[in-house]
Amino acid sequence: MSMNEVLVLLFAALMGFVLGLIFFGGLWWTIRRMLHSQRAALWMLGSLLLRTAIALSGFWLVAGHDWKRMLVCLAGFFIARLALTWPPRFWHRQPLDGATENRRASQP
Repeated sequence: MSMNEVLVLLFAALMGFVLGLIFFGGLWWTIRRMLHSQRAALWMLGSLLLRTAIALSGFWLVAGHDWKRMLVCLAGFFIARLALTWPPRFWHRQPLDGATENRRASQP
């Protein structure tokens, strides 16, 4: 495998990661919007169609006719899913009521 092929596969993985961020980040954003919307089903359907169209178009453009690029792009897509669904501890919001501080203060 030449250096050029390695760079192309790295680019495909990066683009898969970006597509995953768009797809799963868009899903997160849609769910947050749906909670306060009168037309939640319309939000979900529209978001699903848009996110799927973007992801499939991106896969098609990145992969071309090469199965290796498609596979690496798909791997980057699922790595983005893992990055968004298993975030580090500091990504989580702290409770607004101060429950964490009260629990820590009451421990011996």
